[in-house]
Amino acid sequence: MMTNTKLTEGSISKALVKLAIPITGTSFVQMAYNMTDMIWIGRVGSKSVAAVGTAGFFTWLAMAFILIPKTAAEIGVAQSIGKEDIKTAKGYVQNTVQLIIFLAILYGSIILLFRNQFIDFFKLGDQEVIQKAIDYLVIVTLGFVFYFLNPVLTGILNGYGNSKTPFIMNCIGLIANMILDPLLIFGLGPIPALGVKGAAIATISAQLIVTISFIISIRGKFILFDKFSLFKKPQMDYMKKIMELGFPVGFQSGLFTIFSMFLARIIAHWGAVPIAVQKVGAQIEAISWMTAGGFSTALGTFVGQNYGARKGERIYKGYFIALGLVGCIGVFATLLLILGARPVFSVFIPEKEAIAYGIEYLRILGLSQLFICIEITTAGAFNGIGRTIPPSVIGIVFTGLRVPAAKILSSEKLLGLNGVWWSISISSILKGIILSVWFMMLLYKSPQIRMKKSTNT
Repeated sequence: MMTNTKLTEGSISKALVKLAIPITGTSFVQMAYNMTDMIWIGRVGSKSVAAVGTAGFFTWLAMAFILIPKTAAEIGVAQSIGKEDIKTAKGYVQNTVQLIIFLAILYGSIILLFRNQFIDFFKLGDQEVIQKAIDYLVIVTLGFVFYFLNPVLTGILNGYGNSKTPFIMNCIGLIANMILDPLLIFGLGPIPALGVKGAAIATISAQLIVTISFIISIRGKFILFDKFSLFKKPQMDYMKKIMELGFPVGFQSGLFTIFSMFLARIIAHWGAVPIAVQKVGAQIEAISWMTAGGFSTALGTFVGQNYGARKGERIYKGYFIALGLVGCIGVFATLLLILGARPVFSVFIPEKEAIAYGIEYLRILGLSQLFICIEITTAGAFNGIGRTIPPSVIGIVFTGLRVPAAKILSSEKLLGLNGVWWSISISSILKGIILSVWFMMLLYKSPQIRMKKSTNT
């Protein structure tokens, strides 16, 4: 059996970094998936990028369902390991896997049934973009079981303290995606050029490979999966706890995507190119928020285990160590996006008009990168102690305010298209400030966190 990393004793900084590096690496791998797609699809044209970006909202919306069992698995497993309660940890594994497969089938069926209506929501006004978006969405949906399952398996192992295995599995998927993307998009020899359809097939094929790799890796090697059976009757007490832990995070993610869809409708007023720019720009931004997401997960696991072990002082110190690390990442991302906007964006879409829009996007969003990192990392700390509602409340309120703010700021009398970008950037700054202040107040006031001091640093 493979062992977990014990986070309740020893050096805090070493434990946190050791866990965070593979998780952050996994985040970069996931970012590279999307960037690889965008780089190759960008060579086909901005209409193809706009199509994939539009369809991508529904794979993004899928995260609302994925995050319910994933978050519960990370928190439940981490806190159970901290208490040295393997039976409860295995209960979370059994029920989160069963739930995610059910959700994948349910959501996928809805997408396939209403695919035309969903794409029509964006009022793209270009039949070629609409058809490509539908084609991409249908193919990707057929692989939803693998797309849903892989993050939950990753969350289970992260909560257990083993972040290395998910990193390796996702690297395998990335390599497969990097090979299949150009091969299927542009064709080679007897393989026809499939364009957007090829990108979709490459994506689901890579996800299938990751799932198979996970199964091979964990079978008989992790105690958490000992005597696991997909066909056991789900346990309602676990399902209730999974919903309590995961629903606020999933609900926030779902609303975040829906708000982004309304922003996309506003952006569509300026045509297909700005839609493509926003899609690519978001991928470039991922250098900060996906890295911060890795540290957020690591911090959540660290906090969860120490919360279960009743070691409050380690939680306190761990939070500020993590905040210092992601602060450096946020500053780097800000400098990169502001100073390197032109060369960075031109890698993805070489069209002159797109580059001009892209420079404005990156420079405006660059101002908020530090605060994005702080918000995401702090959310991980809240998750670790099982309080998933505060990050969700802040996220929902200020992300929701982007829509009316974008409407107002993007008027011709004010900032035009840049008003949309400013609404996103300003709200991100506010979220980072308010959520971190909230958690710091909790650190100083909560007797549960400041229980028993530990001298380990």
